[in-house]
Amino acid sequence: MLIIEDDADAREVLQLSLEAEGQPVAVAANGAEGLALAAASPPDVVFLDLRLPGLDGFEVARRLREMLGPDARIIALTGFDRAEDRRATAAAGFDGHLTKPIGADTILAVLAA
Repeated sequence: MLIIEDDADAREVLQLSLEAEGQPVAVAANGAEGLALAAASPPDVVFLDLRLPGLDGFEVARRLREMLGPDARIIALTGFDRAEDRRATAAAGFDGHLTKPIGADTILAVLAA
């Protein structure tokens, strides 16, 4: 599993929630770092913030999809939950859309789906 999130607190909460469930987790603070980690050890699931410094989440998702193929699950992390935001992430190839703050129950539900 890979978390790409520039907010250190959000990144840590998500990481701790996943690790508490026994999930191995790699973390990155920006898109370039996340892409490098994905290339070195391809994840099955990526939690990806949309607003990242440098490459935004949409560009990172496009590159991840090319790298990982259709079977990897890419989940958008965002502070926006309007219908148009959900349509934009779906159109960009994200497999899910989570609105921050994200609780452990929500994370587990996504993984179980």
